[in-house]
Amino acid sequence: MCAASERSPGSRIIESSGPGDTERAGAELAGDLRPGAVVLVAGDLGTGKTTLVRGACRALGVTGPITSPTFTIGNLYESAVGAVAHLDLYRLAGLDREDPDLLGDYLGPGRIAFIEWPDRAAAELACPTRSITLSHRGGDRRLIEVTEGSR
Repeated sequence: MCAASERSPGSRIIESSGPGDTERAGAELAGDLRPGAVVLVAGDLGTGKTTLVRGACRALGVTGPITSPTFTIGNLYESAVGAVAHLDLYRLAGLDREDPDLLGDYLGPGRIAFIEWPDRAAAELACPTRSITLSHRGGDRRLIEVTEGSR
């Protein structure tokens, strides 16, 4: 089961004991998101970023398959609240050599966007609604740190 505790103002910690907990944490964290929200999801390989996003997408009403967009940069899903974008910037070194509108279809006032590996586009994503960092804690356990942003 997910357990939350306060860490500092605007920040909290969720402990996950496995993928089911991580997915439930994503669902809980999506509860107050509205179109225009940008959620940055950071963590090492295998920490459960896509699992957390899958839980959030399910809570927002996405019914189809939710998969990692590592090789496509992004996936768009229809949901009960409108479009939900799931981006994975892992393969990018940065956005300076990319098409200036690369993220244009995924970000905007009518979409909720989840962005894995956000450090690849740090300047363009400077004001997130929420930042989430996942880290390994041995076995299937994860630590999920959630920081509220300014959007």
